[in-house]
Amino acid sequence: MFFSANSQGFFIDQNEHATMVARTSAPTGALVVEEVRECPPGDNAALSAVLLELQHRKTAAGYVHATCGVSPAKRLVRRATLDLKRVKEPAYMNELVSSQFRVEPDQYSLAMLNASDGIDYDFNKAAQKEVVICGLQSDEVIATQNALLELDIYPDRIELTTLAMLGLLADYLAFTKSKVPVLVLELGTEMTHSFIVTAGGLDAARPIPQGFEAMIPVVQKELGLKDEESAKKLFYSNTFDFTGMGAALIKKLVKELQSSIGFYEVQTGQSIGHVFCMQMPPKMTWLGGAIAGMLGVTGLKLDLQPWLQARGVTISEEAAVVGRDLRWLGLLGLIVQYNNVPA
Repeated sequence: MFFSANSQGFFIDQNEHATMVARTSAPTGALVVEEVRECPPGDNAALSAVLLELQHRKTAAGYVHATCGVSPAKRLVRRATLDLKRVKEPAYMNELVSSQFRVEPDQYSLAMLNASDGIDYDFNKAAQKEVVICGLQSDEVIATQNALLELDIYPDRIELTTLAMLGLLADYLAFTKSKVPVLVLELGTEMTHSFIVTAGGLDAARPIPQGFEAMIPVVQKELGLKDEESAKKLFYSNTFDFTGMGAALIKKLVKELQSSIGFYEVQTGQSIGHVFCMQMPPKMTWLGGAIAGMLGVTGLKLDLQPWLQARGVTISEEAAVVGRDLRWLGLLGLIVQYNNVPA
């Protein structure tokens, strides 16, 4: 095994809807996002070509070190309240995960973080009750590593893009001194992961079994199509404007979200002010506005430049899309290092 000699940094976000890649002037610290590329999800040939292009090479020259973000369907990102009297018991964490989240802990690579700042939980002190338990299936970790190595990518770090983006948003809200909780949604094929984020961290997390697939029977009914397969092909074809039936498509999802929001607002006395949908397909970004409208709130608008400057990150003209298109926030979450904030 040998590595390509390069002082630059490479960041790869592989999510359900796209693979996004950035080259930066350095792997960590204060840096410039020099160039970015996007390719279809799961297209290994396209990803390899993009990496060669960003390295200005025609053929591979060893392994490329990269920070990699992943979004597996069965990722776990949940909020929990600990029983501090039991935290140091060897079986407590597994028992908590199994009983509350209905996953088999022996099949997962798990981590526990402070809900307020995302730092690894200190089991020796065991002082904080509110935590985020996160992870992915152990088999998926191995499969991801192997797939990256086959593409001549050596992952210096593999992160859940969900966590990277939630950390970015919490830090941004703290930087802007925002007092308003934000509902953050990750819409996937089968599932929607919903979160409530504030300047103080992650306040709530809940998976909802409503994703894009749940919208297909509605498309079939609304358009009078003969079967769901026809509706599915049309829905994913990017040739039809579904904006007009947005309310019907998201009716069930919004009902679930209203239930979550109501519970949160009663528990905390705080009202949700904005909605932000992350990792959306390019042709479906309008769904964020439709969801916000039905919930009676506004979409989150970000002015990233002052925050990025404070975090030591500059975006070149060639990579300007990163600062304009919120679909790139997952990749940006992988790039920004909060322990390298300039004094």
